[in-house]
Amino acid sequence: MSPIHDQGYTRYGGSRARHGRRWWVIARAGLMERLRERRMLVLLLVAWTPFLVRSFMAYLAINVPQTAAYIATTPETFREFLGQQSPFIFFVTIFVGAGLIANDRRANALQIYLSKPLTRVEYVMGKLVILLVLLGGITWLPGIMLLLVQMLFAGNMTFLRANLFLFPAITLFAALQVFVSAFAILALSSLSKSRRFVSIMYAAIVFFTAAMYQALTNITGSRAWAWISPQNTLDILGDAIFRVKGQPVMPVPIAVLTVAVLIGGAIIILERRIRGVEVVT
Repeated sequence: MSPIHDQGYTRYGGSRARHGRRWWVIARAGLMERLRERRMLVLLLVAWTPFLVRSFMAYLAINVPQTAAYIATTPETFREFLGQQSPFIFFVTIFVGAGLIANDRRANALQIYLSKPLTRVEYVMGKLVILLVLLGGITWLPGIMLLLVQMLFAGNMTFLRANLFLFPAITLFAALQVFVSAFAILALSSLSKSRRFVSIMYAAIVFFTAAMYQALTNITGSRAWAWISPQNTLDILGDAIFRVKGQPVMPVPIAVLTVAVLIGGAIIILERRIRGVEVVT
């Protein structure tokens, strides 16, 4: 073996990772960590209970004609199902999302992340994907599977042909539910180093805005205050997406604008908070 000073240049023989895919390392590690937690698995299993109940109801409606008048599957069934998932979305969002950035800030790991060849966008995307996968697993996935189960029980595609809009409707409404919750909790998580405090802030915002909406509705007699509450705003959009009959309490464009402002505000908070850490490093 020749001395070190005689060694010439040796070409790197390994593979070079492509740019823009480093976010998957963060997402994969976060997902595996959560799926190893027994409490998380129990919560996800419980969140699928409404799917099992709705599937049983669809079976009865098809095979027991006497029950069809009461529990027959309609487009409103899928709207109601996704609405029923709201409590599970709330708990999964808090359980998973509260510490995604707050824990890194507390452990000063955010500086380490951004000192690597990792951009702010990749860091946020990695954290966001964790929430998107888990929340999508209790909204979009069971919603689509419920539609497939209905077709299997019926033994034909009559219902699907009559309601082709259900595939995009389920996807769009589930995406709204997931993105609003995910961006909101990530923005709050970037504001604190305490996971518990982030959970309290998120719960306070959800319940306080809902209470404010109810109070203003009772005082003024108008339900146009729905824009104050993200959940009520999503309900309006859900009714419009699934073509639920009835007079909307708020114009749909205003509801869309409200959601856009909420997500946009969360993105601005994330950009400023993480950029501040990056500048310090």
